Amino acid sequence: MRVIDETGKQVGIVPLEEALRMAQERNLDLIQVTEKVTPAVCKIMEYGKYLYWLQKKEKGAKKSSQIKTVRLGFKISLHDLEIRAIQAEKFLKKGNRIKIEMVLRGREKGFSDLAKEKLKQFLEILEKKIPIKIEGELKRGPRGLIMTISKQ
Repeated sequence: MRVIDETGKQVGIVPLEEALRMAQERNLDLIQVTEKVTPAVCKIMEYGKYLYWLQKKEKGAKKSSQIKTVRLGFKISLHDLEIRAIQAEKFLKKGNRIKIEMVLRGREKGFSDLAKEKLKQFLEILEKKIPIKIEGELKRGPRGLIMTISKQ
């Protein structure tokens, strides 16, 4: 197996018994980092530090896929739709998911068909810029229409 010491320097390919002996001499643990490659990669370090490192890595992965919100109004113009599509494209390229909200106020709630058309128009503009995947179907929320999308 390939062994990496506590400083991050590669020791080389070593038999399992010798790697365990090296770890015991330094009062550390021998941790298998990956089994996907041949020979397997092991690291000499404290197991507690390794668990902490994994938790930090997992937290970093969660932060990268946040849900960003793009709010559209009922009377939004075509140019403003294009501007919002550019902003949504930036979010998608960073790996974020997008929640699209079409805000409906008062009598606008009675014209949900027109609001759906505006939303479809926005999705068409965005589709020309970047391929998208609809995660959450269009549904009616307390303030209007809501939909969730992500990058394909």
